[in-house]
Amino acid sequence: MNHGVSGRKLNRTTSHRLAMFRNMVTSLLDQERIYTTVPKAKEIRRWAEWMVTLGKQGDLAARRRALAVIREKKVVYKVFDELAERYRDRPGGYTRIVKVGFRRGDAAPMCLIELIAEGGAPADKKGKTKKTPEVAKAE
Repeated sequence: MNHGVSGRKLNRTTSHRLAMFRNMVTSLLDQERIYTTVPKAKEIRRWAEWMVTLGKQGDLAARRRALAVIREKKVVYKVFDELAERYRDRPGGYTRIVKVGFRRGDAAPMCLIELIAEGGAPADKKGKTKKTPEVAKAE
């Protein structure tokens, strides 16, 4: 039985996997968009959302927990200053995964994982903002 087991191993040793996730989360929070495989992105999403939540807490203990994961101090400053303010009123869901096709060499499913831009209505595929049903009825 597989009770209480969470996370993917991704065919890596524990130390390799943790180092890779720390590097990728640092890059994601610094550049706000990275290109990777879908299974890695789904794991990184957990770590990135945890870091933004720590940034929203804003106390010293949270900053030290973030420094234990994020590899660059300037990225920790960004999380606690810019990102915490950007997502102040959002209760979660700070990242978006957009599938972009398959890698040419081994046909691995690839995607973009990015931090969402706060504010505004969600855009449809043509770039137009969607109207809520209440707004559509009023017009």
